Amino acid sequence: MNIVVLDGYTLNPGDNPWDPIEKLGELTVYDRTEPAEVIPRAIEADVILTNKVELGGDAIGELSNLKMIAVMATGYNVVDVEAARAREIPVTNVPVYSTDAVAQHVFAALLSFIHKPSEHSQAIQNGDWESQKNFSFWLSPLVELSGKTMGLVGLGRIGRATANIANAFGLRVVACSRRNVDPLPYDGFEWLSIEDLFSQSDYISLHCPQTPETTGFVNSDLLRRMKSDAVLINTARGALVNEQDLANALNDERIGGALLDVVSEEPIVESNPLLRAKNCVLTPHIAWSPIEARRRLMETVAANIQAFIDGNPIHVVN
Repeated sequence: MNIVVLDGYTLNPGDNPWDPIEKLGELTVYDRTEPAEVIPRAIEADVILTNKVELGGDAIGELSNLKMIAVMATGYNVVDVEAARAREIPVTNVPVYSTDAVAQHVFAALLSFIHKPSEHSQAIQNGDWESQKNFSFWLSPLVELSGKTMGLVGLGRIGRATANIANAFGLRVVACSRRNVDPLPYDGFEWLSIEDLFSQSDYISLHCPQTPETTGFVNSDLLRRMKSDAVLINTARGALVNEQDLANALNDERIGGALLDVVSEEPIVESNPLLRAKNCVLTPHIAWSPIEARRRLMETVAANIQAFIDGNPIHVVN
């Protein structure tokens, strides 16, 4: 079994060995692969592993040895699944590996934004505390989460894990989902329309997939409904948000802030208006990446390949 990894660096930058996959066949790992390099590098592959490298229909058609595509992520929009289906090539993903990590990141970002521990520490280093006449000072108003409202757009595994943390902090949880089923067992929980969710929530966290219907759905119309001090959090997909509309809302101080782990083009490009937006905290798509989550991802990819070898493929998306 000839196994080729097209972009392995983010999964294993040196701390997450390929051992579970290496024992399944002859393994070749490329840290990164440019589009023009896909076919030369994968021409002999029986199994291709990709995270963000695109496998379009033309490439799939030229790779005559190809028998399986294993996506090293939950989202699989980088693969032309219809072209793979036409050749009876299963495409697998990893549906569950970073649930707790992403939910944790939502609150790491939110708590840092409202309490600003790093900024206060730097202020102390700059001598601001020792020059105070009072025993305490703060750089901006501090708020409690308890009693505020957290609105979740999407209530799958990550949305529900985020809801659990929100409830533990005393937040009222409301949600909007494609299917309003299995309500959360918290006092005050409600299913809301997307418009009402944006109007009522103090903090809005996106946990929905990117589809043609959801691409750019967070636009000026929805942003105008937000409270002036409300905060938008996105750990899902950058393209869910119209970035110029969000930058305008932030710069006009119509909303309180945005905490974004994802943007529409990654790595971020210099022309992205969010780079210069007020009260916008950007992190480089790291919510998924704690070592524990990446180890689960590695093990599940290996299990997907083993199941295919055994003739009982799992986590097939096409």
